Amino acid sequence: MVPHLTTALTGPINELEQRILESMPAIERWFRLEWMEHTPPFYTSVDLRNAGFKLAPVSTDLFPDSFNHLTPEMLPLAVQAAMAAIEKICPEARNLLLVPDNQTDDPFYMSHVQCLVQIFTQAGLNVRLGSADESLKAPRQLPLPDGSELTLEPLLRTRGRLGLKDFDPCTILLNNDLAQGVPRALHGLHEQYLLPPLHASWTVRRKSRHFHSYEEVAKKFAKLLGMDPWLINPLHSQCGEVDFETTEGVDCIRSNVDAALVKVRRKYKEYGINEKPFVVVKADHGNRGSGVMTVRDVKELDDAAALRRRMGLAKDGEGITEVIIQEGVPSYERMHSAVAEPVVCLIDRYVIGGFYRVHAGRGIDENLGGPGSSFVPLAFAESTQLPRPGVKPGASAPNRFYMYGVIGRLAMLAVSYELEATDPAAEKYD
Repeated sequence: MVPHLTTALTGPINELEQRILESMPAIERWFRLEWMEHTPPFYTSVDLRNAGFKLAPVSTDLFPDSFNHLTPEMLPLAVQAAMAAIEKICPEARNLLLVPDNQTDDPFYMSHVQCLVQIFTQAGLNVRLGSADESLKAPRQLPLPDGSELTLEPLLRTRGRLGLKDFDPCTILLNNDLAQGVPRALHGLHEQYLLPPLHASWTVRRKSRHFHSYEEVAKKFAKLLGMDPWLINPLHSQCGEVDFETTEGVDCIRSNVDAALVKVRRKYKEYGINEKPFVVVKADHGNRGSGVMTVRDVKELDDAAALRRRMGLAKDGEGITEVIIQEGVPSYERMHSAVAEPVVCLIDRYVIGGFYRVHAGRGIDENLGGPGSSFVPLAFAESTQLPRPGVKPGASAPNRFYMYGVIGRLAMLAVSYELEATDPAAEKYD
């Protein structure tokens, strides 16, 4: 089943789907050459929005927390991708230390961690969990929704290596975005692989940097296909040093929102799109769905109290001081009358599956994350099916999935560009 697009403006995306299918050999060769030059992130999830006239990523997560929404049919492909990733990094690896987020009381997150343990165990690794919480002094049993348990253990630092009691790993896999800062135990590791690297954490990483890299990738890809990169690229800008309590820096947001709306109106006119454009103002670092505001008119920014209410805090109560202003991409996909957006999951350079995030209580221009969301793997349930060239655009689930996988991989490639540009070790040799 392919979710229904509720807009008549399906022409550009159907044309894009057809062009992507016809260009499949050239696309796969292009990706292959790019991966010869760039290292893919270890694992990724990419949120997409399909407007019918535009398909673009709106968020790229380097510490994914939703692999529990993959279907059992997708897991063999995930295991194969994990094997390939580990083989490149540490072929002799026996032990993998997984450092989860601190939300270990969340049953949905723990199901995700359980899925990661399953994938990497079947990839041939001994997997144990170590906590970044320095207050944990003894092993703790974590109950899982299916009645089983996982054991969370305190990290043990020995000279330049990190492990657990009687457990010395080759590779340390972070599933903690370290938005609260980097624990001392993770600094200065020797002869161990830390994935993702510390400069991928939200203590350093910025969404605006990612979408700057994505714009570069989208332009290259668009040139390959002979198309307008705007069809797959959300316009963006950034404002730093914002204080929503004193309204300092709000003028920067106001001018960037106004400029973005003008640019999008111009594009809508070019493509004959009879829609009112909007932009999304959100924290420039990880915020897990808080601190996100949809703006259709710059006058909406005049209400200082409303701004403080909607943008004052990010996750864990942190104040937002940097924002990204991003072109809003409406989602015209529907699942049982509810707005839906596809999420693509990747390990190494491989698409391993995906699902739809669905929210019955939110509109086409709103963030679909948070309370009330549900997850439906419908269109991705048969991910092992190959694309079907020749099938009418918009009618084939494998074809739609392949197109989403291409855009997801473009976002993943942008991460590679981004991490190369922000690698502190690389700066020493500039």
